[in-house]
Amino acid sequence: MEIEKSKTHILIEIIEYVLNSVVTKTIIRKTTGNVSVVAIDAGEALAEKISPFDTFIQIIEGNAEVIIDDKTNLLKTGEGIIIPAHTSNNIKANERFKMISTIIKSGYEAISV
Repeated sequence: MEIEKSKTHILIEIIEYVLNSVVTKTIIRKTTGNVSVVAIDAGEALAEKISPFDTFIQIIEGNAEVIIDDKTNLLKTGEGIIIPAHTSNNIKANERFKMISTIIKSGYEAISV
């Protein structure tokens, strides 16, 4: 369920940490892409994957380890990174953190894999 439109939201407050868990709340879901807020508890990680779309990750609380094609990037609050389409990636919580994940699904029609 998307959050209420035309209303101010404090993103770090619309999602809570759950012990030993990854919690995701989608705030915009469209056929052209999604925007989600994610809370990841310390020691947890998202499954390694290869997405067919670009994904923009922005840390809104804490620090994260984002691994793209075996290159480690350590991001802190306020920092972001674009995970390119068709690259192996993994996101780990060495300490708990919250992030915004934006996936853009349009603009890839001309690309063949």
